[in-house]
Amino acid sequence: MFFDKKINYTTFGFAYLLLSMSLFLITISCSKENEPTATSSDEVVIDVDPSLFIQAGLAEPITKVARTLSDGTSATCYKIVTNNTPTEHAVGPWCPTNITDNASKGGIWFEGGKVYDVDGAFIKNLASFYNDAVWKLYNADGSIKVTNTKVACEAAARPNVDPAYNNYCVECQPSYVSGLKKTFYIPVKPVKLSQSASIMGMGTVVGIAFNGVNFDPPAPTSAILGAHTLAPLDDAGGHVNTATGYHYHAATGLTKKVAQSDGHAAMIGYAMDGYGMYERLDASGKEPTDLDANRGHYDSVRGYHYHVAYAGNNSFISGFRGAQGSFSVSL
Repeated sequence: MFFDKKINYTTFGFAYLLLSMSLFLITISCSKENEPTATSSDEVVIDVDPSLFIQAGLAEPITKVARTLSDGTSATCYKIVTNNTPTEHAVGPWCPTNITDNASKGGIWFEGGKVYDVDGAFIKNLASFYNDAVWKLYNADGSIKVTNTKVACEAAARPNVDPAYNNYCVECQPSYVSGLKKTFYIPVKPVKLSQSASIMGMGTVVGIAFNGVNFDPPAPTSAILGAHTLAPLDDAGGHVNTATGYHYHAATGLTKKVAQSDGHAAMIGYAMDGYGMYERLDASGKEPTDLDANRGHYDSVRGYHYHVAYAGNNSFISGFRGAQGSFSVSL
């Protein structure tokens, strides 16, 4: 009897052990099913939304066309033809006209990562600011030497500044390029490159604001300063040249923005590769800490997108993640 009881208890214990293990495995299996899975950085890819552009800034309706991208591939692109002037903010001023003028009479300038108001006192103090006695953009009566004709603008607003316009405050008026139109071809759906592309410099448009104005690469400040000239931006971060008209070198918060319901930084436009461009800071005043070398990162709401740099950096983004469309100007 004792031997028979031992067998029964052993059998019962073994069955109980098997049942316990089965329940344990089921519990683990269910737990894993409920755990969040990792999200691929390309699981969500957001198409360009043409409805976000300000209609008054368009020269014609936005259409879809097939175009060749920077990597040689063909893609469906939005053809966006825009006017030269924004409609949601004032353009200018740039150069004050007298060393007694306050900041409302001039624009801004960046140096060393900082943004400065270009008022009369700033112009007067340039020799000390740059520790160079050659600087003197004003006359004995306090009037500031400003390029006030199209001819003067064309001679001074270029990398090889005409020596006759050394020591000038350089500004060009939108009226000098009236009728100018800009054509952007931007891929409807971003196409990721195998390796990011750099911002090449002058001639490479970075992107487009919702008002139809181009975000440009860094301004050639070395050439400008080398001729002892100053080419201020207006408070919106833009100025004019006769090659591309009015364009931006900095994001200062005055262009149209699309607020995000989750407190993420507001959207301000698109890069030439179709990825969205957003302000630097979110609703709580914080900058993302996980930006890559292009100044981009990913989330499941917006997909991959960029955050622009601080205005004083003289740049928007540092590189393109995707294959870029193209840009041209016509009069």
